[in-house]
Amino acid sequence: MAVGDTIHVHDKMQRGYSYRLEAAAGRGFASGFNPALTPAEMLKLGVFEGKYCNDCRAEFPASWFKDARLSDEPDPSINCFGIKSRQPLSVWRQKGWIIEPDPRGWFQWYCRYYLGRRLSGVDDRQVRRWKSFARHAGQIRANCEPHDLSCRPRQRQALLQWAYDPFI
Repeated sequence: MAVGDTIHVHDKMQRGYSYRLEAAAGRGFASGFNPALTPAEMLKLGVFEGKYCNDCRAEFPASWFKDARLSDEPDPSINCFGIKSRQPLSVWRQKGWIIEPDPRGWFQWYCRYYLGRRLSGVDDRQVRRWKSFARHAGQIRANCEPHDLSCRPRQRQALLQWAYDPFI
């Protein structure tokens, strides 16, 4: 995949959607948006109980899934911190967390953004959401000894799922 390529999406949640790559993969991020982890690193560490991107792998580089921890059914043991971490998509919709054109939520947006898709308005909103999540890292720093991974595992898993370093 390269700048100028058009990605065509045909999966269970989205058909007939296409987007053009406008930046090199992993480059040209918005000012202040500096995730600690790539999508591949997140998938390898274990996110969303392994039940994410299962039917949309063709959209993304195969290398992202080489060491990914995936499951056909949600499995909390697959998560990096071994805890339940996901809510039904219906909850995400109800709370207004789904921003079109990404029906799977923030991580889908991040995967597409990482590849090089840029969407005015959508990107700004998602970057603001990401920045607001930094408060969780602050809570871990304020309430846990450094690198005590047994302290606040749910918050650490959430940080991981937003591409923050959960090992602080």
